Amino acid sequence: MPEIVNIVSAESAGDLCLRLRFDDGTEQVVDFRPFLSRALHPSIRAYLEPARFASFRIEQGDLVWGDWELCFPIADLYHNRLEKTAALDEAA
Repeated sequence: MPEIVNIVSAESAGDLCLRLRFDDGTEQVVDFRPFLSRALHPSIRAYLEPARFASFRIEQGDLVWGDWELCFPIADLYHNRLEKTAALDEAA
C-alpha cells in the first residue's frame, strides 16, 4: 500500500457491499454487513437499513456517512479488513 492513498469512487456492489476504487488503481469489493451486524451501538447498527447505508459519500478521499458518524480507516478498506480476526490478534 502506498503511504498516502485516497478513495476516488464508490458504488453499490450488492446488499451492504461497495466497490471501492483507490487512486493507485486498486479496487476492492467490501462487505459491510458483518461489521454492522456485530456493532453494539444503535447508531452504527442503523446503517443496516439499506437507504441509510446508501447515503455514503466520498469526502477528501475518505468514505463517510452522515456528519462523519460512520467512517473507516483507509488502510482497512484498502486491504478489505473491517474486522479483527484471530490471526491479527495473535500477531499483535
